[in-house]
Amino acid sequence: MTDIPAFPYASLWGERVIRSVANLTRSDGVEFLKFAQGKQIDTVPLEQANTALARLRSGALQGAAVLTVN
Repeated sequence: MTDIPAFPYASLWGERVIRSVANLTRSDGVEFLKFAQGKQIDTVPLEQANTALARLRSGALQGAAVLTVN
């Protein structure tokens, strides 16, 4: 794997964490699903990412949101 290229903090739009789950194992997925069970996680189509960020900033979105690509 190569290093993640540096980018300006402002690119995060005020968010504090960017995570990628592209390289997980099957057991990682099973462990995550056990962890996520019962937690509030919204799935949002990538096309609505700006709306999801606005909801997160305003406090209308509690918990976590996962952007999905169909």
